[in-house]
Amino acid sequence: MAVTKEVLSLAVETGDALLRNGAEVYRVEDTVMHILEAYEIENYDVYVLSNGIFASANEDRDDACSMVRHIPLGKMHLGRIAALNQLSREICSHECTLPEAFRRLEECKSIPTNRQWLEVFFCGMGSACFGYLFGGAFADAAVSFLAGALLKLFLNRLSKRRTSKFITNIFGSALVTLVSLFLYTIGLPILYDKAIIGAIMPLVPGIALTTSIRDFFNGDYLSGAIHMIDAVLTAFCIAVGVGSVITVYRFSIGGAL
Repeated sequence: MAVTKEVLSLAVETGDALLRNGAEVYRVEDTVMHILEAYEIENYDVYVLSNGIFASANEDRDDACSMVRHIPLGKMHLGRIAALNQLSREICSHECTLPEAFRRLEECKSIPTNRQWLEVFFCGMGSACFGYLFGGAFADAAVSFLAGALLKLFLNRLSKRRTSKFITNIFGSALVTLVSLFLYTIGLPILYDKAIIGAIMPLVPGIALTTSIRDFFNGDYLSGAIHMIDAVLTAFCIAVGVGSVITVYRFSIGGAL
């Protein structure tokens, strides 16, 4: 039973790490099954959702084992996903033993994120590019850069406090709207709507939306529905944050912008 439990634990922990870092559901399920087969576990059942893994092995034998993992929706880390995919390939080609696979798994899970200043800078750059892409001028892109950088600093601060995702999206979108409207109010020649559109793009749930559509096409309707609801609620929170600030500002100046 110990061997079956260790193999199943390795497979589930690998799937957990993949799903926690943004991997697609069908790829996680495929990886878990391939690891079990690589260690000669033939009788198994694996069911993966966007926020959970259910797996069992050798249910008709004395060494039967089952595991369940709850995995909250988290941030994407492509570096960890790439490392975990390489580990699963080596396991399937029998290039590493079970203890070595566990050691490599911990190394993959401990790959650090980018430095904070780098994330802040490129979040601002991405916002500026989107602001320009959606019809803004250089000044609008510059405002989007500033608002996007401040947004990333704000998100990093809230992530340390484990603030609700709803609150994060509402206040984050409100922040970039306030920055854009403030700079517009003091007389900068900008189109505040272009600046706001560019700055809120880091909050837009593009990955969740595309993943949900992919899950629907693959027949994973429950996972697709979970990602779709996440995308819709995130978009709603962004709309609330932007709309509330614009509405308050409009009434404070006594009419339309």
